[in-house]
Amino acid sequence: MAAKIDISRQLADLNALYEITRQLASSLKISDCLEKSMTILAQMKDMENGTVTIVNPVTGKLEIEVAQGLTAEGRRRGKYKIGEGITGRVVSTGEPIIVPQISEEPLFLNRTKARGDLSEQKRSFLCVPVKDGHNVIGALSVDIFYEDGLGEQANTDLQYLTVLSSIIAQTVVRIQKVNRETEQLYTENLKLKRELSEKNKINDIIGNSSKMQDVYEMIHRVVNSNATVLLRGESGTGKTLVAKALHYNGKRKGKPFIVVNCSALPETLLESELFGHEKGSFTGATERKLGRFELAEGGTLFLDEIGEISNSVQVKLLNVVQERTFQRLGSTKQLTCDVRLVTATNRDLEKAVTEKCFREDLYYRLNVFPVYMPPLRERRTDILLIAEFFLGKYAKENKKKIRRISTSAIDMLIQYHWPGNVRELQNCIERAVIICDDDSIKGIHLPPTLQLPDSTLKDNPYSLSVAVENFEKELIIEGLKRNNGNQTKTAKDLDTSLRIINYKIHQYNISPKNYKI
Repeated sequence: MAAKIDISRQLADLNALYEITRQLASSLKISDCLEKSMTILAQMKDMENGTVTIVNPVTGKLEIEVAQGLTAEGRRRGKYKIGEGITGRVVSTGEPIIVPQISEEPLFLNRTKARGDLSEQKRSFLCVPVKDGHNVIGALSVDIFYEDGLGEQANTDLQYLTVLSSIIAQTVVRIQKVNRETEQLYTENLKLKRELSEKNKINDIIGNSSKMQDVYEMIHRVVNSNATVLLRGESGTGKTLVAKALHYNGKRKGKPFIVVNCSALPETLLESELFGHEKGSFTGATERKLGRFELAEGGTLFLDEIGEISNSVQVKLLNVVQERTFQRLGSTKQLTCDVRLVTATNRDLEKAVTEKCFREDLYYRLNVFPVYMPPLRERRTDILLIAEFFLGKYAKENKKKIRRISTSAIDMLIQYHWPGNVRELQNCIERAVIICDDDSIKGIHLPPTLQLPDSTLKDNPYSLSVAVENFEKELIIEGLKRNNGNQTKTAKDLDTSLRIINYKIHQYNISPKNYKI
């Protein structure tokens, strides 16, 4: 009968060891696999409070890696010096220890407080070293109840834990090695990315933020292609600079780079500008004129504000994009062109297509390779970099020895939301340089729109009236900016009356003339 019990117990031990080994072999995270292993010990071996303690290579202290049922607070408390307590002694000597009854052992510190009052408990404590060869890297410990005292079963359990500790040691070493290799690969990857970002950086475009790195990568992908590029983004984000970068960094850099602002010309003139005209084709056409497509032959034609062109010009432009042929006004001769087309818009072209304001077929022809230019508020880490560039530029132009931007001014620049993007920042720094007579740009040199809320808001940041006033002031200033300082248009834009706008402008001491372009 005893032999059957022994065989049954051995089978149970083997099953538990198999399950634990399977868990340890299948994980790449030490805490996960050890936690599952300690749970298996408790369920299949009745070994409670299973704990694995590992030597921290930095501090040299023993720290709990995982402990069954232990809270985060208990884990934080469970730190020992090597040689301190039962666990510290096991790591120090490299020899296992059996404590017959925890409540009677003065060396048992119970720092985690996980066992409650030990005086009323009759539990034993088994602790074995976790070794990597001859090097002790930690300890494995469990609680267990022996109804008939320690006996032979305690030695059997100690041998079992010793076997298990060697498997745990192999697992810890394996995972630590994988983690070191992963960390090394991550570090090398960051290094390569930094080197690549420097390599990818485009002259005249300033920015090291992740969003600008994406832009640089897109530029390098398409720079030597003949594909039509559509630059998307708000006004002032630097779309023209990207268009220049695509030309001057590509294979067409020795050929012309021609720019057409489609919103600056009326429909009749735009058609003539793009395609040219023959002498006598319309009143005032006293001689033949070459269009921009002909002038850009072999190079790049940049059509800015492409979303503003009329339907008739869209039709003719579609033909050029598809067939690479066009006719001058007043001519029936088909001309061919070899031109790299780059377009830009701040409009929502998808919405314009839905509203039938922009041809769908032309949209798909232009949207071959879209590049999105992020607004300045989405790349705040670039603000100071750009500001310092413009500071150097305008200080040199105005022959001023302004060396830096003060901390208060930097705070104002960073916190502002920059609706006008880089162009607004450029104008802001130019203005500051002109009025600055010191060696540094201070907050008082920046425009009123950048001034931080006054002391009233600082004294009472939760004041509803102050928050509303600042919000109203910001809305009105943004409206004036959009409408070139025109108060009537601003009132209509903000869906209110001119009387209220005039009252608020007077109340908040806003000067509309500051926002006239």
